[in-house]
Amino acid sequence: MLQPQPNSPLSSSAEADPTTFTAEELQQLQRRFGVHGPQPKLAQLFTRGVDQLTPLRNHTVNRLDALRPVVLRESRRTGINPMLLASILFDEMQHAKPGEDIPLAAHSGLFSTHGPAQLGLSEMVKQGLLREDASPEELADARNQLLDPERNVELLAGKMARLLDLLNQTPNSTFNVSQSRSRAKTVATLAYLHNGKLDYPARILRYMQDPELHGLMFSVRNKPAAELI
Repeated sequence: MLQPQPNSPLSSSAEADPTTFTAEELQQLQRRFGVHGPQPKLAQLFTRGVDQLTPLRNHTVNRLDALRPVVLRESRRTGINPMLLASILFDEMQHAKPGEDIPLAAHSGLFSTHGPAQLGLSEMVKQGLLREDASPEELADARNQLLDPERNVELLAGKMARLLDLLNQTPNSTFNVSQSRSRAKTVATLAYLHNGKLDYPARILRYMQDPELHGLMFSVRNKPAAELI
């Protein structure tokens, strides 16, 4: 199975970069999950350039802040690290295509993924929420669910739980990734399976250590005391 065990094809040495996949690992992941390989170098450069735009980052942080309650709720429900969910949402929203959240465009078939986590109809099929031979009405309803931000986060948490089960890992393996190479490898694998680009796992692990995102998820918010006259 895809987990760092002595007989596993997944590299488990303490020195190995958890975001680096061997050719054998990639072949196994592609065979089992159908992920679609590395991101072109030009696209990687564009992604890094977008990440440097401070106004865009601030806008994305504000969007993620609005989703904070549902992220924490889904973390409690599934046991998955909220920073993993938040990091995926942050990255996907940061690099969203213009207009893809417009219902008319979504229902036109112009985009194959929808919502903050960039999920497709195929994920709903895999979670048993949509029939493979769904009617046009059922497909339209499924797209509306994907376009709903809260429902989209619920489906993202369901996707991570589904993949963890396939990897024979528990939700607890998504915590303390900075201190455990094997857990970092599990999270890197989840990230790769979600997005399919080889530079994506490193970004997700980096976001999981981002002080601003940590503060956003875990800070205690107190209402200011009313001034006494």
